[in-house]
Amino acid sequence: MNSIASGTVLITGPTGGLGRAATLAMADRPAHERPDLLLVGRAGRALTEVAQEARAAGAVVREIGCDLARLADVRTAAQQVEQLLHDGAVRPLRGLVANAGLSSADTHNVSADGYELTFAVNYLAHAQLIGDLLDSFATPARIVLLGSNTYYQNIFRRILSVAPAAWRDPIELSRPTAAEVPATLELSGTAYSDSKLAILYYAHELQRRAPAGINVAVFEPGFMPGTGLMREHGAAAQRIGRAIGRIPGVSSPARSGPALASIMLDDRWAHLRDGAFVVKDQEREVQPFAKDPHREARLWDATAELLKSAA
Repeated sequence: MNSIASGTVLITGPTGGLGRAATLAMADRPAHERPDLLLVGRAGRALTEVAQEARAAGAVVREIGCDLARLADVRTAAQQVEQLLHDGAVRPLRGLVANAGLSSADTHNVSADGYELTFAVNYLAHAQLIGDLLDSFATPARIVLLGSNTYYQNIFRRILSVAPAAWRDPIELSRPTAAEVPATLELSGTAYSDSKLAILYYAHELQRRAPAGINVAVFEPGFMPGTGLMREHGAAAQRIGRAIGRIPGVSSPARSGPALASIMLDDRWAHLRDGAFVVKDQEREVQPFAKDPHREARLWDATAELLKSAA
């Protein structure tokens, strides 16, 4: 049994798409390669069902109901994790997969704390959760954040009108679009890409500040259309996404879920740290602007301000 599989892995967003596939891929491993699992997601039937399926595969599973759009929920979830660890209900915490995410179709939408919804769920909620649990890890440990190449534009994404990030101060990124500005798909796409660039910056700074023995990496599952990520964009967008998803070579939860499980558990990835960026199953360099110590330090400080304001 390797060191990560000897402990517990927490995963957010385990109820559908990539998160569900990764959860079941970890649960389906042989007993000596299988960690205990903490499933953090919205309470309800979907969370119960994936937990039951993981248990049926032999995993020790605990469900933690949490709405990531509510930072109070996230703080409570972290407290529940700490209590489970203290009580010995699960093995020591050795992994965290910050998988949950969304792409809000309307950047006027806000979280319970008043922050732009995509930025709040994709980035701030995970910064809160990781920050609350950072001293609870047993080492060696791994933190894997979910990234996306949409943070910059290439020819393929330009053809598909996928908006790249347009970085601003994080306090500004946290604000919803002004009421007088119409909602557009471009604004929605930019907000999503900004949240993913924030994750890259955060991963680099987190590695600088994390206790020794905790390695931080970022996983990009590849273009995965038709998943729950686009649930706010309507049925038509979902149908188009599913059609694109049938094209050979396009990623899917069935292919990318086990890859994410591997990044978390397998010895071949034990060297990943410093926010190393893995696309599917290949380590890649990020664009030069995605490594910026000044922006990373500012994001860390601004995040502390935003989380404190919501406490």
